[in-house]
Amino acid sequence: MIRRLALLRHGRTAWNRQGRIQGSTDEPLDAEGRTEVSQFSLPGPWDAARLWSSPLGRARETARIVAGREPEITPDLREMDWGRWEGQRGVDLAADPQSGFRHIEDWGWTYRPPGGESPADLRDRLLPWVDTLTGDNLAVCHIGVMRVLLALATAWNFDGPAPFRVKRNRLFVLMDDGNGLKLQSDEPVRLVRREGA
Repeated sequence: MIRRLALLRHGRTAWNRQGRIQGSTDEPLDAEGRTEVSQFSLPGPWDAARLWSSPLGRARETARIVAGREPEITPDLREMDWGRWEGQRGVDLAADPQSGFRHIEDWGWTYRPPGGESPADLRDRLLPWVDTLTGDNLAVCHIGVMRVLLALATAWNFDGPAPFRVKRNRLFVLMDDGNGLKLQSDEPVRLVRREGA
């Protein structure tokens, strides 16, 4: 039996706009982010899919707004923990040769921010949850979660440029026919712009 999982990134927060690393910090949507998200709804058949969310408020609120209903919450979808780097700006860390900061193309699966999680840790947290899914599911989550699942679906190993670009207001649909995760299409599915938005 084929199961599908559509991934949607949460709306913007003040920290997103400031270029700060959020990770597991529970930063809310800002007013502009809330307004942006409220312009969209889910296309069919995803409007009827089982709805999941990270426990972090920015994802939960995005799910409620675009779906018009409460999501099921799972801690497995929370963002990668960035440890001591949460709240700092990536550009500042990259400019400091002593920080140990690397760009995503140079991570590999085992790169770990100080006191945080590696992509492999996140993979090991996500896959047992993914294995419980049946039918159509939609998860409102975070860019780190999406990168790990998309990496698994495209055989990217956090080594060199990613073969995908995570955009907002798009559903990235993964499918599993029993042979592992695959991208259903190279093109993500656009959310529906609400009338008058």
